Amino acid sequence: MRIFLIEDDGLLGDGVKVGLQQAGWTVDWVRDGDAAQKALRSGVFDLVVLDLGLPKTPGLEVLRWLRARGNRIPVLILTARDAVKERVTALDAGADDYVAKPFDLEELCARVRALHRRSVGNASPLLCHGKIEIDTCARSVTCDGQEIALSPKEFAILQALVENAGKVVPRERLMTSIYGWDDDVGSNVLEVHIHHLRRKLVAASLKAVRGVGYRLN
Repeated sequence: MRIFLIEDDGLLGDGVKVGLQQAGWTVDWVRDGDAAQKALRSGVFDLVVLDLGLPKTPGLEVLRWLRARGNRIPVLILTARDAVKERVTALDAGADDYVAKPFDLEELCARVRALHRRSVGNASPLLCHGKIEIDTCARSVTCDGQEIALSPKEFAILQALVENAGKVVPRERLMTSIYGWDDDVGSNVLEVHIHHLRRKLVAASLKAVRGVGYRLN
């Protein structure tokens, strides 16, 4: 999953970015509302963590602009503004969740997981497909009853494929979900990850659709 963090506080933003990355997610970070809008016009993200007190364009305006464009990406507000009126205004403007600072990083990660589950239509933290079972909270995978050790990138690819089982997931979409702006990515790195997944998940039918992407049958 690729998360877009919009936070102007450098120290806090760095801590949140590292914490979300340690939870296994790809994170891109900007510090003002104008940069956020520019990135959201062209970038592909799975979830937004948004501060309200942003320079240039305030966070609430970014949220309203996003929803006015018909963008349904989950948005979690992360702000020091904890008055009931502020919460109601943000939620009515289209936010999906609201966390006030100071906050616990473990709770933030749990809320991110819950928002993502809802966005893909999955109420349970368990994803099952054939003999594959993924626990998205524990970040564990079993195949045919045997626990399989996967790297964070392999886990993210497999989760995306299981969430879209039977559909072709474009190569570009898989790449954007596991690599952010700061990553130096080789031309065949995705194919290497897919090769490792096939070797580890021998019971899975993971097919390449030439020139398009991959499908988990």
